[in-house]
Order: sequence, then structure tokens, then C-alpha cells
Amino acid sequence: MSTPVDLPRMDRRKAIQWMLSTAATVAARDTGLHAAESTTTAPPLAKGYGPDPSMVKVYQPGDVWPLTLSEPQRRAAHALCDVIIPADASSPSASSVGVPDFIDEWISSPYPAQATDRRIVLEGLKWIDDEASRRFKKVFAELTDEQQTAICDDLCHPAKTKPEHKAAAAFFKRYRDLTAGGYYTTAEGMKAIGYVGNVASATFDGPPLEALKHVGLA
Repeated sequence: MSTPVDLPRMDRRKAIQWMLSTAATVAARDTGLHAAESTTTAPPLAKGYGPDPSMVKVYQPGDVWPLTLSEPQRRAAHALCDVIIPADASSPSASSVGVPDFIDEWISSPYPAQATDRRIVLEGLKWIDDEASRRFKKVFAELTDEQQTAICDDLCHPAKTKPEHKAAAAFFKRYRDLTAGGYYTTAEGMKAIGYVGNVASATFDGPPLEALKHVGLA
């Protein structure tokens, strides 16, 4: 079970830089979501960072756009992130690397795609707290791991989703995409999947034998 007692916020500058760098990763969206979208949710009133943001500026709350999540919503967001990517023996949980703050920045920004996600995430977090209260008499963040998993299991298998859970399942899929997109663009997430990236080397030994065999060159 997540611990909803201490949810420090990530530095605003770092969160915005992270959101910008992740935009391409999580931009692709399930076309099925559009059926559940509406145009009634207006984006927050803010100018945004414009076409050429300052990546070295130290942003303060309200400088770019106001954040969206209330404290109860943040608790639900933290708990759901950790159901999707919990800590294990080799990698930290999604909440421990700040993914809920990334999602808060993402849905708070005044751009069309993110504004659509804003409605999906806010309605989904409300649904998951309401569902937790209906089933277990507590909000989602206060449930046991097994209780949280039981709710998410009803949402994560499209072929098994009940008709009354279709909208919640669409939210869960989008939230899972945002969580994974945020997590796997952190240093911890890249390490978890073995991504090395560009590393300086004093020598070049060429492709390994396994790679050459894979493409039929050895």
C-alpha cells in the first residue's frame, strides 16, 4: 500500500524540463480514447512556455501555468503510479522518481493534447477513488496492495472489461502510458530496461558477435 503521508513535490524547473523531453514519447494516443473525449474542459489560463522555452530558468509556481492536482488527487495519482510500476529489487517505483509530478505538469499545461488528458486524468482519479470507496470504504491510496490491484485488474484487460468499466479502462490505459512514458525517460527507468545510450569509449571494437549473427553477417 502506498504511504499517503509525505508527498514532496519535485522541483518545478526539473519537472517542466522532463515534460518537454518526454512529449514525443507519450504523444501517441489510443484513437479509442477520442470517443470518450469532449471539448467542454477548457485548458488552464496561462501563456505557456512558447515555442522557445528557457531550459535554464528557475520556474516558480504560477510562472508558466498553475498546477492542477489537489492533495487528495495527488495521493490517488501516487498510489496508481505505484500499482503500474512498483519498486522491485533492481529499480525504484514510479512515484519515487517523481512521475506523479510529471503527470501533474503534463495535464496542467495549456495545450490541446494535454488539456484533453487533463479531463481524462481528473475524471479517472475521481472514478478510482469513488470505486475504492464503494468496494472497500476507503479512498484508493489507503487500500492494501491487493485491493488496489483488484480494481486495476478490472481495467487493464480490454477483452475482459465490463461495459460499465469502459470509460475507466480508457483512463487507465492513458494513465499507464503517461506513467510509463515518464518513468522510462528517467535515468532510473533507462537503467531498469538496460538502456545505455551514448557512452564515450576510447576504442571501437565493432558490433558484438551476437549482433552480427542476428543480422546474418557472422
